[in-house]
Amino acid sequence: MQIGIIGLGKMGGNMVQRLLKDGHTVVVYDKNPVPVQELSRQGAISANTLTDLTAKLKTPRIVWCMVPAGAITLQTIQAVTAEMSPGDIVIDGGNSYYKDSRQMATELKNKGIYFLDAGTSGGVWGLQNGYCLMIGGEETAFKAAEPIFKTLAPKDGYAYVGPSGAGHFVKMIHNGIEYGMLQAYAEGFEILKASDYPLDLAQVSRLWNQGSVVRSWILELAQSAFSKNPDLEGIAPYVADSGEGRWTVAEAVERNVAAPVITLSLLERLRSRDQDCFSDKVIAALRNEFGGHAIKKD
Repeated sequence: MQIGIIGLGKMGGNMVQRLLKDGHTVVVYDKNPVPVQELSRQGAISANTLTDLTAKLKTPRIVWCMVPAGAITLQTIQAVTAEMSPGDIVIDGGNSYYKDSRQMATELKNKGIYFLDAGTSGGVWGLQNGYCLMIGGEETAFKAAEPIFKTLAPKDGYAYVGPSGAGHFVKMIHNGIEYGMLQAYAEGFEILKASDYPLDLAQVSRLWNQGSVVRSWILELAQSAFSKNPDLEGIAPYVADSGEGRWTVAEAVERNVAAPVITLSLLERLRSRDQDCFSDKVIAALRNEFGGHAIKKD
């Protein structure tokens, strides 16, 4: 299949490589020419502008935007769809707010262009393991683009979850849950570190992954982080939040759903900016392990 990819950062570039390996034709664009050049050497077709990208795609086109959520996503989608035709499909794979995605779908529908919101999880490991894809929008467009999702996801790793906004809504809650999980692991490791025993946290992480009820991929990443840096030296106890935790808490309040663990985990991230705490270093290290998120240095 043929597809255009806009945004070749930590996830977008790896997605292009996965698509190329499965035989898809990929036209790529990024404001930074370096990843464009690197991927063109691997078989991608380079584009110098958004106009160039759409011109190199046959109709009906499929264009995937993989840029940071917020104004840049809105601007990019508006710019590229100005060059697209009725029947084309644009996919937003970033962490956009689901209400914004619903509005975008309505705007593009008036132009005859399909919009899919694809919540994407997998971080920097997606190239190797595949991406979990939560897709919302018109089912007709989902089915047309399905070969793309099959390539990007592991077996059973993608699903059409509902109409416009549903994909980003499911991803938003996914990230809210992630906040709570990271906080629980981090607090547990801080208690272990504070004990009177000379515990090897990498060993404990590995042990817990051998059949225990708390085993998980995040715990495997904890083992990796502690193996490389047992005391997490040089990592500032500062935990950023991407916005989706805040949106999840706001949604819970709006719908009268008690979500104390997710809410407190968000507040702990805000608190991390004022106090030196080992658990914050754990979360910062884990976010770097699974998503390549930047670490503040001590």
